[in-house]
Amino acid sequence: MQVSVETTQGLERRLTITVPADSIDSAVKSRLQQLAKTQRINGFRQGKVPVSVIQKRYGQAVRQEVAGDVMQQNFYQAVMQEEITPAGMPKFELTKDQQGQDLEFVASFEVYPEVKVQGVDEIEIDQPKVEIKDEDLDNMMETLQKQHANWVEVEREAAEEDRVVIDFVGKIDGEEFDGGKAEDFTLELGKGRMIPGFEKPLVGAKAGQDVTVEVTFPEDYHAEALKGKDAVFDVHVKKVEGQELPEVNEEFAKLFGIEEGGIDALKDEVRKNMQRELDQTLKAKVKEDVIAKLLEKNELDVPQALVDQEIEALREQAKQRFSQQGGGQNMPELPAELFTDNAKRRVSIGLLLGEIIKQNELQADESKVDALIETSASAYEDPQEVIEYYKNNEELMQQMKNVALEEQAIEWVLDNAKTQEVTKDFDEVMNKQA
Repeated sequence: MQVSVETTQGLERRLTITVPADSIDSAVKSRLQQLAKTQRINGFRQGKVPVSVIQKRYGQAVRQEVAGDVMQQNFYQAVMQEEITPAGMPKFELTKDQQGQDLEFVASFEVYPEVKVQGVDEIEIDQPKVEIKDEDLDNMMETLQKQHANWVEVEREAAEEDRVVIDFVGKIDGEEFDGGKAEDFTLELGKGRMIPGFEKPLVGAKAGQDVTVEVTFPEDYHAEALKGKDAVFDVHVKKVEGQELPEVNEEFAKLFGIEEGGIDALKDEVRKNMQRELDQTLKAKVKEDVIAKLLEKNELDVPQALVDQEIEALREQAKQRFSQQGGGQNMPELPAELFTDNAKRRVSIGLLLGEIIKQNELQADESKVDALIETSASAYEDPQEVIEYYKNNEELMQQMKNVALEEQAIEWVLDNAKTQEVTKDFDEVMNKQA
């Protein structure tokens, strides 16, 4: 076998491989002899068909089949011989294929880029320090109250976070338009669920009052005929409702599965959940910051084959999300362009973190793997059952080991970068995350 390597452009490589004629011809002859033992042809007994007859009828197809196998086998031998690592499957082109002559073919493919992680010591990372204060806990308890509040009719003016029941008719240039009319419509103020400007005039309104609302439909509004149009809504307020919060007592605690310890036990549980969510948010924030700055310092030429794989993975994730939201089989085929930038970024991240893991000979820390599993399991009713499920599933365990390795690579960057501790408030960090 003779091999020549050519760099066409960037990460693309072109191997021209020549295979001696005798190895091809002998393989074709052997396969024809095998066929002669099994084929049924009129005028000959099974197993007694002359190879010359088989050659005439099946020779071309057999040679194509053998050539395909030879190209596959010799390609892998060639890349091992030349110490080349393909990124994705090759494209084969048969350039010489005549009986009695050497077979020649070309394999075109991409290789992995040479990755050298640099500039880590120049990276600056803020590491937020956040303490959950009593007022943060009080705010969370109030949020829980609101989640279990009852709506009761009130006679006062409507305020933010109140609910109004309204009838309305919308007009453009004095004419009603499709979809612009409703009766007994319930609207919670302050949520921003209507078009911009609709809710504000209703704050301060009372039951029985008529309100004129002037708005402009956004340019990106879903209804083509309404995009950018000015509209006037005649709104009649039929009812104003306010929230009646439940009393914070033992009965309230039982709503969250706290049977003993009352409010103190509930607060302990809520604080633990807040701390867990905070820790996860901070870890995700720092990780994203590290990755973003690592990419800034290390721009890579990534193989299109790997990008294409990521595009398909992202497209499949989008399909699953759409299906979960009730889209089912009605989702159109999403164009690759929607995912290209994200796919390139993910490939670059994988290559950089992989190189950090390789160069530092990092191995998945078992204690970190266990901690990751325990954190994941803590959100379930029976954490131990979830932990056992992970422990008995090789695929899930490998996924956790990969996550642990990725975290260890991030930690390595943090150890070698410039970091500074920055004090932040709980609400500031969690609201930004939201």
